[in-house]
Amino acid sequence: MAEATLTSKWQMVIPKPVREHLGLHPGDRVDFLIREDGEVVVRSATADVRALKGLLRQSSRQPVSLEMMQKAVRRRAKELK
Repeated sequence: MAEATLTSKWQMVIPKPVREHLGLHPGDRVDFLIREDGEVVVRSATADVRALKGLLRQSSRQPVSLEMMQKAVRRRAKELK
């Protein structure tokens, strides 16, 4: 089990095995999630942009032009009035 010591300045070094497991690098951010049972989860808050590849594009959908998007926004704005 990896462990760290909290300094008098409220800082600690994340142990190397944990940094490697989370894929952390200098400058990356981490999230601390406190669960209802009191357990604290540490996770990387920095996502690799490559993980987003293909997220938005669907092969079954045709690309939408800027003009078509603007028309849809105007149409929806009129519906909300």
